[in-house]
This record gives sequence, structure tokens and C-alpha cells, in this order.
Amino acid sequence: MQTIHFLGVDISKKFFDFCLLDEQGKILAQSQVENRKKDISTMFTALKKAYSVSASNLVVCMEHTGIYSNLILQYLHTNQIKTCVEPALQIKQSIGMTRGKNDKVDAERIARYALKNRLELKFWKPEREVIQKLKFLLSYRERLVKIRVQLQAPLEDEEYFIEKQFKTQLSSNCNRSLSALNKDITAVDREIRMLISSDQLISKMMEFATSVPGVGVMTALNMIIASGEFKRIDHPKKFACYSGVAPFEHRSGTSYRGKTRVSKMGNMTLKRHLHLAAMAAVKSASDLREYYYRKLQEGKNKMSSINAVRNKLIARVYSCVQNERLYQKIYINQLA
Repeated sequence: MQTIHFLGVDISKKFFDFCLLDEQGKILAQSQVENRKKDISTMFTALKKAYSVSASNLVVCMEHTGIYSNLILQYLHTNQIKTCVEPALQIKQSIGMTRGKNDKVDAERIARYALKNRLELKFWKPEREVIQKLKFLLSYRERLVKIRVQLQAPLEDEEYFIEKQFKTQLSSNCNRSLSALNKDITAVDREIRMLISSDQLISKMMEFATSVPGVGVMTALNMIIASGEFKRIDHPKKFACYSGVAPFEHRSGTSYRGKTRVSKMGNMTLKRHLHLAAMAAVKSASDLREYYYRKLQEGKNKMSSINAVRNKLIARVYSCVQNERLYQKIYINQLA
């Protein structure tokens, strides 16, 4: 019977630590390697020579570290090596109580996580190039918008508390920066629109998603990317859980009954976009406005009612995209 090896990798910007385990959990190799293409290839060649590791008997596991893992992921994909990319929090919570940490120890913990959960691992698949580019542009746009808000807020807050002449001087200085930021954001938006129009699949999904009242371009695009083009997260309830808007009950036996509330372990960027979409929908869509006020009359607070609207929007977007149709306020069953 062929021995399966488990390689845990803890990645940083310049280096990464690795730990190789066999099926019994015995450490076969541990070291640190520079995060460069040449060194990555040399490392795997050495492991193959010393321990006969290959694409057929090796499972690699690492934490999600953004662009720092791009080089090793590219190598693993090219050589068809099974790879698992997990959220750092999931690995940390699965280990249990621990004391201390360093890169060497983390690499071993990641390898043992892969060994322990080998039957439940979900292997990583690379995203399409257009999705990778859109994800980078959205991240860049988020940073620009955040900086713009940081510059605008003090000017508005200080208006009544400093001299008018000094306020004018500050505004003049900041306006040049704000103008440059607005130009950069406009340029990024233009690049995003060009990428969307160049891909037929994303263009269709955007058309279906934005047909739902309240759902704008940025909300729809973030939903497409976060859900893996509605394939990796293929159900609206799973997506609601991922974005942090799904309500969960909190109770134990008959003595403890806490409030039903959403989890804080969600995609906060996505949650913010869904919140803005829900606010827009309550203002523009009469049926969702009625739904919102009906929830208030039932005794729900405002945030709980808005959260119900967010879940409605997710369900509608999924329905439109998966059935490849535009949103209809009054649905007509084609089979009737």
C-alpha cells in the first residue's frame, strides 16, 4: 500500500516553513525555504529524492495568505499536486488549546491538521484569470475608498470648531488629494467594467444579479467573486452564512435561551455591501419596503428587519442567476 505524505506550509512574504509527515504522524523533514520559484522547485525535488513524494502520494496544506502563496500554488497546480488552502482561524480552532507559536511550529500544526482531517479536506482549484484580476481590482478600490473617507470625515467634523480661514486652507490642501483619489477610483471602475464586458459568463451573471432592485454593480460583483461564480457556494443559505447575515439560535437545554443573532465570523466587506443594498431596496422596492415595515410591526428591531431584507436579496440574486433570468416582481410560471 502506498504511503501518503502530508506537507504543512506556513507562508510569509520572504520565507516559508514546511513540515512533512507520514501517515503515522512521524516528522520526516522540517526546514525553511525562500519564497522564490527556484527554491520552491529545489525543495520539492529534494523531498522527491529523499522520501519518494510525488503528485500521487502527497497532500499539501497551507493557510490562506493572499498573494504570498501565489508562487507555491502555481508550482503545485502545474505539477498537479493535491492542495488544501484553509482559513487560519479554522486550523487554529481545530487544534484545540495551544501555547506559544512560531513559523516552525505552525508548519507542523498545519501538517497535523491535514493528517487529522484527511477524509474531509476540500482541495483547492485555481480561479479563472479574469476573476483573479477582478478580485485584485476590488481590493485596490476598497483601499482607495477607505482613504477617501478618512480624508473627507475630518473636514466635515471640524467645520464648526476651527477658524473659517484655516478650514478653507485645509480644504484646499485636501481637495487636491481627494481629486487625485477620485480619478484613481474612476480609472479602477473603468478597468472593472472592461473586464466584465470582456467575459461573457460574468456579463450575464451581472445582468441577472443587478436586475434585483437594490443590488448594484459592486454588490453583484462581490457576490460573484465570493461565491466562486455561484459554484463554490451554490446555495443562498450557505452564502448568507458566509457573509455573516444568517441568524443562528443560541440556547442550551431548558435553562438558557439567548437571542437569535448573526455570527461575527463572516465576510465583513460583503456584509457591508449587502447592508447598503438592503437600505437601497427598502427605499426603491415597494414590496421590500412593505416587508421591512411588516417585520417592524411584528416586534423586530430595525437591524433585524434590515437583516431579513439582506437575506431576501441573497435569495433573489441566487434565483435569478441560477435560473438565468431577469428579476420579475410578479413571477409568471412558464409551465402554467
